[in-house]
Amino acid sequence: MGILDDVHHFCEAQGLRYSLSSGTLIGAVRHQGYIPWDDDIDIYMMREDYERFLKTYHDEHGRYRVLDPKKESHYYYTFAKVVDQRTKMVEKETEDYEIGVYIDVFPVDYVTADQKKRERIFRCKKLLYKIRRCKISQSNPLKSRLAYWCYRSLPISVGMIEKILEHLIVRRTPTGTLCHMTEAGPATSKGCFPAADMKKMMDMKFENRVYKAMIGYDDYLSRTYGDYMKLPPEDQRTTHQFEAYWLDSTR
Repeated sequence: MGILDDVHHFCEAQGLRYSLSSGTLIGAVRHQGYIPWDDDIDIYMMREDYERFLKTYHDEHGRYRVLDPKKESHYYYTFAKVVDQRTKMVEKETEDYEIGVYIDVFPVDYVTADQKKRERIFRCKKLLYKIRRCKISQSNPLKSRLAYWCYRSLPISVGMIEKILEHLIVRRTPTGTLCHMTEAGPATSKGCFPAADMKKMMDMKFENRVYKAMIGYDDYLSRTYGDYMKLPPEDQRTTHQFEAYWLDSTR
C-alpha cells in the first residue's frame, strides 16, 4: 500500500494516467479493497505514460525504486515493478535475482482490429517470452527440458529479444482496441478491450483510500473475467507463493 500511495501521488503530480487493474481492480469494485485471498497490486498505464514513468519516477525518501526490464540485468519479467528497497522477497521465479516487495506496473498497447493478425502477434509474442525466460533463468521455466535447452542455446541475446518484442507489440498509432501485451499468457484476445475504456480515469476506493481506475472498468473486467462479481469456487482462490521480509528491523 505504501508503494501504491507513492506511485499514485507521483502520477498525480506529473500528470501521468494509471488505473488499478486485474485482481486489484476486481477487489476495489467487489470488496472495496483486496480480494480476501489476494496478495499483490497491479496497475495499468498507457504505453506513453508508462515510458515517461520509467524515465522519471523517483521516491524522495529513497525507499522505492522502479525496475525497468530494459535496464535490469537478469530481470525475469517483461514489465516494470516498483519495489520497496527495505524489503526482500523470496519467490521461485526470482530465485536468481534479488527483489523487494513490489507492485506490478503493466503497459497497455494499441492492437490491430484484425482478429487473425492479432492472434498471430500473440502466438509470436508468447514464443519470444518463452525464449527470453529460458535465456535468463538457470532453472527450467518450461515443461520440456529439451525445449529449454534448445531455446537457451539459440544465438540470440536477451537485448535482441527485447528489441524484437518492442517492434512486435508497441504500436504508436492509436486504434480502437487496447491490450496488455507484456505477459506470456494464452495466445488469445482475452484481456483486450475498447480503447474508450481507458479514455478517462475516475476515483475508486481501495482499502479506505482513493486511487484511479479506468472509466470503463466494468466493460474491461467483464470482457477479461466474465461475471467478476461472482466469487470463484474455494479451490480456485489461490495466492502467490512467496515469503517477504524486512531487511532492517528499524525500517
